Amino acid sequence: MKSKYYITLLGIVLLSLSYVSCQYRTKNNQSSSLAERVQQLTEMAIRRPVIKFNGAKFKEFVKSIPRNYSVIVMFTAMAPQRQCQICRHANDEFTIVANSFRYSQSYSNKLFFASVDFDEGSDVFQMMRLNTAPVYIHFPAKGKPKPADTMDIQRVGFAAEAIAKWISERTDIQINIFRPPNYSGTVTLIMFSVLIGVFLYVRRNNLDLIYNKTIWGLGALFFTLTMISGQMWNHIRGPPFTHQTASGNVTYIHRSSQGQFVLETYIVMVLIGAVVLGMILMTEAATRKGDVKKRRIFAVIGSGLVAIFFSLLLSIFKNKAQGYPYRLLFT
Repeated sequence: MKSKYYITLLGIVLLSLSYVSCQYRTKNNQSSSLAERVQQLTEMAIRRPVIKFNGAKFKEFVKSIPRNYSVIVMFTAMAPQRQCQICRHANDEFTIVANSFRYSQSYSNKLFFASVDFDEGSDVFQMMRLNTAPVYIHFPAKGKPKPADTMDIQRVGFAAEAIAKWISERTDIQINIFRPPNYSGTVTLIMFSVLIGVFLYVRRNNLDLIYNKTIWGLGALFFTLTMISGQMWNHIRGPPFTHQTASGNVTYIHRSSQGQFVLETYIVMVLIGAVVLGMILMTEAATRKGDVKKRRIFAVIGSGLVAIFFSLLLSIFKNKAQGYPYRLLFT
């Protein structure tokens, strides 16, 4: 009886030791696998700041657990046949963030940047239930992505500074953006200065043009229209010219009041210019002396320009700022 008891006890002890040994080996294997994955990601990040993933690599490095690192993945469609113009701009800004992180003091193997192209990882798009591009998603070190881990580019845009701010909110890693030098502005300014210098030299004996109030007024008007239409915002943020939706339609007006497209800037400039022209005509009709019929024509045309184009401006603003209560002729 005692021998059976000892045999049973010995069996229990052996099973316990076997279980503990199995758990220990599993933990060691997981640790070894995690270390290997981190090493591979680090080596790939050294060669290229934005690592390219296909379906297999996405499952291996992003979906596999355990994971002690975060991955910022840009889902894009860069193939020419996709005609995603915004994807190229978004990719450039994303690469700037990745390069800035590589040379920042906060650089570590706790954060990696990757991209998944639709033509190389359509199964990943299906897995993530994505039907548009570009999309930025943060995959945290622990747990699954939350709604806030998907960047709202419709609201904040996709400039490198906006991406870095969003990353700091999700990971507490601060990234200072370092943009590559762009000498096009300097070259343009030098060429413009040279042209002005040549013009003044040629007209050195007749500089009455400098004192022409109409030319100075038109120059000031053009500068004002350029500034209030958002050209400085374009220069700082670098938005795309237009946006192509998932259905293939081209959007000219940004849906959010926090963003705009380059073509939208030109449209707004033309509308404001038409309003200004209408006000000038009405002013001329009120102050000019002489032909009454001509003054009336100026007044009618001017008031029509102001009413129509100011109504269009209000309509655009109403569509961008949801809840804006005012309108004139158009909804």
